Amino acid sequence: MKRVLIPARFAAHSLRLRFLLAILLWVALGIGGIWYSATRVFTRHIEAQYHDELYGHVRELAGLVNISKDSHLSLSRPLSDPRYLEPKSGYYWQVSVHKGDRIHSASMVHGEIDEDIAHSPQIFHSIDNGPTGKTIAYGFTRFTPDGRIVHYVIAVDKRYLDQTIASFTRELTMWLTALAAALLITGYAVVLFGLRPLNRLATAIGQLREGTSARLEGAYPSEIAPLVEDLNAYIAGNEAVIERARVEAGNLAHGLRTPLAVITDEAERLARQPESARAARALLDQAHVMVQQIDFRLARTRSAAGARASLRVSHLPEAVLPILSAMRKLHPDCAFDLSAPAPVRMAIDPVDLSELVSNLLDNAGKWARRRVVLTVAEGPRIRVEDDGPGMSGEQIARACEIGSRFDPDMPGSGLGLAIARDIAEAYGLTLRLSSPPGGGLVAELA
Repeated sequence: MKRVLIPARFAAHSLRLRFLLAILLWVALGIGGIWYSATRVFTRHIEAQYHDELYGHVRELAGLVNISKDSHLSLSRPLSDPRYLEPKSGYYWQVSVHKGDRIHSASMVHGEIDEDIAHSPQIFHSIDNGPTGKTIAYGFTRFTPDGRIVHYVIAVDKRYLDQTIASFTRELTMWLTALAAALLITGYAVVLFGLRPLNRLATAIGQLREGTSARLEGAYPSEIAPLVEDLNAYIAGNEAVIERARVEAGNLAHGLRTPLAVITDEAERLARQPESARAARALLDQAHVMVQQIDFRLARTRSAAGARASLRVSHLPEAVLPILSAMRKLHPDCAFDLSAPAPVRMAIDPVDLSELVSNLLDNAGKWARRRVVLTVAEGPRIRVEDDGPGMSGEQIARACEIGSRFDPDMPGSGLGLAIARDIAEAYGLTLRLSSPPGGGLVAELA
């Protein structure tokens, strides 16, 4: 039967799927590694920048604060960063004397900064609660002229650092996602382009199986070209072997028929003599069996050889027209009609199809009263129907046996249906026999 080759693009064992999964894994690992590394590096970099800035601000603050002899605090000028002057800006400073004076930035309109961070002449930092939320605070201490401790503290809302990191992460994620999509699309295009020769090879093999081509045609990459050449050489060699096998089978049959004809003639001569009649009849029966076996084995060898080739196609109804013409001459009292609504192609050697259909039509013509109908339909399906007496269930079960004959007076060898079934099975077809209630026999190939 016709075999349609459809590439399974994403089947479980598809090369495309394997390549795409490898590309997906590589892109995921690469892009994921870049994203993780970039965010970590940027976070460390921006945090270091913030800390350096606050470190400088707290030292600047200490240089701008004036302390009088009575530990009164004053600022010689505002800090260089104007954000300390904007109310609730998130940038704050505070200077306080232990149990004494305290001054703070104009941005801190309410609340105060925890001065515990300033507990040593060395500058320390921590994350504490500030006037408007979590803050990054820097601080250290000095002493007044009268020996009291002065706390210098700078604080910046941590949300600014978090927003900067989050904004960078979002933008980086967006760009890397676009890059990953572009890489996957490019990888998919590369896989399709790289495997295109395999698609063409699959199409060429499909054409070979359908019989539209006798060999693999087309130009292929250097990695596939040797395979194509070997396949073409194998096809040519296989056809030559099959042809030789058919010729040898014919020669063998011809070589056996000649001695069998001599034996049959001699047996018939002996049968006319009373003293040797019994032995002659035994020889005639065995010679008849041998002729049946030769004809059947010859047909089987031809069909098996053609089926192994699987490279030829029969076009219906054109292939059966000569057979119908021959059957009309062989059975002139019977009408042979053809019903073929549309052309059909069948993956079977035309010689074997001719033998198969001719056996079915010949059998139908022998038993039909007036009419035999040959129907060719999509599937592909071939149906031969006659208006003869039909068969019982038991007869249908034995109809395809070698030498099976239900009427000894009917001409034939009893091999027609057996050969037809054997040819059908060689090509993966099923031959079904049925007898409708109204009579007749239907032989259907599907």
